[in-house]
Amino acid sequence: MPSPNRVWFITGTSSGLGKALTDLLLANGERVVATCRNPATHDELSTRYKDQLLAYKLDVTKEDEIKSAFAAGVKRFGRIDVVVNNAGIGLFGEIEAVPEEDARHIMELQYWGPVHVMKEAARIFREVNPAGAGGRLFNVSTVGGYRANPTLSYYSASKFALEASTQSFLQEMHPSWNIKGCILEPGGFRSEWSAGHNSKTIPPHPAYTDPSSPSSMFRQFRDQIPRLGDPVKMAKAVIRLADLSVGVRSELPGLWIGEGVEKVVAEHSSALPSSPIELPLRVQLGSESLFLVRMQAQNTLDDAKKWEWVSHSTNADDMDGESFVKKYLMGSRGFDDVDKALSK
Repeated sequence: MPSPNRVWFITGTSSGLGKALTDLLLANGERVVATCRNPATHDELSTRYKDQLLAYKLDVTKEDEIKSAFAAGVKRFGRIDVVVNNAGIGLFGEIEAVPEEDARHIMELQYWGPVHVMKEAARIFREVNPAGAGGRLFNVSTVGGYRANPTLSYYSASKFALEASTQSFLQEMHPSWNIKGCILEPGGFRSEWSAGHNSKTIPPHPAYTDPSSPSSMFRQFRDQIPRLGDPVKMAKAVIRLADLSVGVRSELPGLWIGEGVEKVVAEHSSALPSSPIELPLRVQLGSESLFLVRMQAQNTLDDAKKWEWVSHSTNADDMDGESFVKKYLMGSRGFDDVDKALSK
């Protein structure tokens, strides 16, 4: 089977995942609208893949530039099939230490920017692409979008908000539009996110300088540990997810090789090339992300069990909680997971 003939729209392609993904997709014979603040970083690729690549200047905090970038991609390639919301930076500092200007900027960059990208992607998937062809959306969050840590409150807040909007957005899509998506939750990756021009660390607030304070300990921990994740392997994972969601299998060398990958291929070898697989809402990328998300989810379940008496105690006297859930939540498309759980 030849490589899929897709058009990808990717933000934040000058480094990290965005760059690795762009490189792999071009090598896979696919077409890419690679957007970043400095498209000159793609000059060499533009020469080598002149028919496959459109490098476009984009600051995702500017909605008009987002619309222009999509329009340029449609004009060049005729459609957009996959969108990857990847642009972002690291922002480290205690809540009291981070200037509000920096906090508001990261919300513009990592929440409002991706939201504007999502809205324009939905319009193009629905109104520009062939009827029913739809599209795929991958929003890059982080393990910090599910579990917040010291010195990362504003960064995590932007990702928490993005995850919530993504979940609502995907539930709002009419099935006939064939618009599907997934939240990606990377752990620590070897990229410029944690250092360099894509990261900003605010000096600690005077009240938090005690070496035994949680934020001081976390700062020291963050600076000393190596990064587990490989951006190229992350890019391969994104392509595999996109393939599985439409029932194709790219022939890019090494794409379907790696820890755990061969087992899935062996178990589903007959289905992988032709039968679409429903994307999960969230996928963790990196073993530490998987571990921390699992632990956070388990902590939530444990707390819910321990304190359920408080939850039940607030019901109105004329209402039964279990009956309410079964009567009003089951059967509503917005609560499909509740329906499935209570139907077992």
